[in-house]
Amino acid sequence: MSIAIVGGGLAAATAAAELRERGYDDDVVIYSSEDHLPYERPPLSKDVLLGKKDIDSAIVHDEAWYTANRVRLERGVTVTSIDPAAHTLRAEPTGGGESTEHGYDRLLLATGATARRFDLADRVADPIYLRTVEDNRRLRSALRPGAKAVIVGGGWIGLEVASAARQKDAEVTVYERADLPLVAVLGPEVARLFADLHRAHGVDLRLGTAVDEAALAAADVVVVGIGAIPSTQLAEQAGLAVDRGVLVDEQLRTSDPDIFAVGDVANHQHPVLGRRVRVEHWDTAIEQAKVAAHNLIGGGEPYTHLPYFFTDQYDLGMEYFGSVGPEGYDRVDIEGDTDVANGGAFRAYWVKGGTVLAAMHANDWDASDVVRDSVGAKR
Repeated sequence: MSIAIVGGGLAAATAAAELRERGYDDDVVIYSSEDHLPYERPPLSKDVLLGKKDIDSAIVHDEAWYTANRVRLERGVTVTSIDPAAHTLRAEPTGGGESTEHGYDRLLLATGATARRFDLADRVADPIYLRTVEDNRRLRSALRPGAKAVIVGGGWIGLEVASAARQKDAEVTVYERADLPLVAVLGPEVARLFADLHRAHGVDLRLGTAVDEAALAAADVVVVGIGAIPSTQLAEQAGLAVDRGVLVDEQLRTSDPDIFAVGDVANHQHPVLGRRVRVEHWDTAIEQAKVAAHNLIGGGEPYTHLPYFFTDQYDLGMEYFGSVGPEGYDRVDIEGDTDVANGGAFRAYWVKGGTVLAAMHANDWDASDVVRDSVGAKR
């Protein structure tokens, strides 16, 4: 049996490793549109951007691993179409060239997501959308003392870049249309604490404000972080069910029984949450890839892992477990010292109907297990 993995990121590399660890001994081929070895993306806006680590530290496996484990890694190759009925795919060099046809028995889609574009920035500036190694290198060279950095979007990427830029003594202005950064994820109670943290470090937060042409033109560097769009084009071409991501069942199987999808591109029917969820985070890419690998070779394991993400901003480190969902929450219980700009540590619990939907800690690393285990408990 031959397994094809389309996508060259963390999920793809993790799935290949899990297949071998589970004893699968037949062909595994990874098709990656990038020329690089598969790498993790979170360090691009954290330690690698700060210069604390080099880009090689983000590589999932070195080249020798793929050789030793007989995983064929086709780099710089874009899959342009899939024929589920024939169990074939067509691939061509990413820069263009002759396409070739390849067969598969089972296929894993790990095509990820692409940065949402911002037309005004594209017209006025030469913005950076931090998704790739090349984007990271360009941003690192631009963040220097005194540089005027404009960041469009106050989400995780925007705030992590703001943190790195201030630590490099750049002048930072963040434009966010919402009244608070991260408010859609954290709610106003905790989002306000992140706003305070960045103001304490000298960031000019322009909240409830759209960036204008003059601000973009005057910047030395413009970074756009306004969300990502799941890369579903290949799935759509193949006739798979798609709705805000590739629709997958509890076992991560698409509408075609021989094709699975994981990571940023997968809109998963979560058996614990009881609803569909698409999670664009490092942990989900890893854990879904492991379960999908098992199911690709005949397993029937549901993916039950709760969403998890983390961030590092200045001296703040945070972990978040669970998911509030579209119906919201009744209250947030906050315990501890919320003055994180001065070393404070706290825990927060989002509660609805007396049940904890999500929980996080900031700078309270001994509480990771307690906070994680609180999700789903009564409070």
